[in-house]
Amino acid sequence: MIRISTIFIAICMVLIAASLGLVLYSMAGLGTTESAIVALTALTFLILYNAVSMRLRDRTDVGSQIADLSRGTADLARQVAEFGRRMNAIETRLSSTDSSGQDRIQSVMGEIGELGSLVKQLADSVASHDDILANAGGIVAAQTSTAHAPQEAAEIVDVSASSATDQLSEPPPAPANLNNAQILTAVKNAIKASRIDLYLQPMVTLPQRKVRFYEAVSRLRDEKDQVLTAGDFIGPAEAAGLMGQIDNMVMFRCIQVLRRLMVRSKDVGVFCNVSASTLANPTIFGPCLDFLEANRALAPSLVLEFKQSTFRHLGPVESEHLASLARLGYGFSIDNVTDLRIDARELADRSVKFIKVPAAMLLDQKQLSSADIHAADLSDLLARFGIDLVAERIEGERAVIDLLDFDVRFGQGFLFAPPRPLRPEDASNSAGDTKAASPKSATPANTAASVAMASADPHRLTGNAALARRAAKS
Repeated sequence: MIRISTIFIAICMVLIAASLGLVLYSMAGLGTTESAIVALTALTFLILYNAVSMRLRDRTDVGSQIADLSRGTADLARQVAEFGRRMNAIETRLSSTDSSGQDRIQSVMGEIGELGSLVKQLADSVASHDDILANAGGIVAAQTSTAHAPQEAAEIVDVSASSATDQLSEPPPAPANLNNAQILTAVKNAIKASRIDLYLQPMVTLPQRKVRFYEAVSRLRDEKDQVLTAGDFIGPAEAAGLMGQIDNMVMFRCIQVLRRLMVRSKDVGVFCNVSASTLANPTIFGPCLDFLEANRALAPSLVLEFKQSTFRHLGPVESEHLASLARLGYGFSIDNVTDLRIDARELADRSVKFIKVPAAMLLDQKQLSSADIHAADLSDLLARFGIDLVAERIEGERAVIDLLDFDVRFGQGFLFAPPRPLRPEDASNSAGDTKAASPKSATPANTAASVAMASADPHRLTGNAALARRAAKS
């Protein structure tokens, strides 16, 4: 796809050559033929210079991709060493057990078998990376003879660190034929009975696929333990003015989950969704602000997420509330992006740190034709203002490979892991200890004592579409 900058450069070169010929014809007294020859010669030199500079820039881009592949290979090697260390520790413990622990030995042997399969997958992935590095070296050599040689896409390693024993079953989804009145009744009953569950979906770095953040997704359960997703209940809840109570409870549980995660690693954060109605209502937002101010020590790791439409229709009240949160040190994220007409400077002034764009939108040529900027330049533009681009709803390996050309740093989607619930037994055990710490309008009974598979080791690679689908079914 020809960029506007390329067309502009070509027009400038033609104008420069034509101006030179005109000056020679009018000032130096040369004839029309001589002036045209000089102009064509100057245009030829300009074209050659531009071609050489483009070739050098492409060579630099390929070199950075090779460096990324090398870092990914080194990370895989560290993972293999970690698995080897764990296997040696398990074997040492097994050698010291007696005959009375046969049941425990059987379970540990099952874990060893699963670790062995993961180590084998890692070894295959390392071999694939070596092949890609060799191919990338061939690409660099080919670019010395042509300015438009195709670039080899990086192959992403797909590894899952989850085990079958850690997978949790989800409640059955609610029937699709519920009307608004039934949904509203279910929402009110769920708020009264504290049947608001928190699901976590990891956000990974690309191409390493290391878990860096988790997005907290709320789900409601009715009396029959049937699940209402956010798309089912947000509309009726906002119309009835109940989203403030839900946001308070979800925000409280996000803080609890974040504290649990930070015990294991400081390099992990949580995205918490906040509705536009909560942001615009001072009565509802006041307790939230007090609660967040009391936990401002966690501000660098808690990201508050709003819809793109919310940021585009900010009023004086909403702007003041955002400014209050920014003064406390909290960063913001934008999701539900419908187009790429983005003012990065304005968003950075409002403390926006992340923008989530669907992978399909970044790769859709029709969307790019109507955007203010090409998707390949979007990440660099946002990075200049301290904003990270996140590609969400990634469901295939091919999309990951294509997104690497756009320099996307973070990815999220069912390819890496679906949203998984907190352990319900742990949440109910800790409810009594943490009820008093909730905001004034929230009375959660199921606090986040621990995270199930969603709170796995943040330094462990996740992925593997087949295992992710198996976890979602279980």
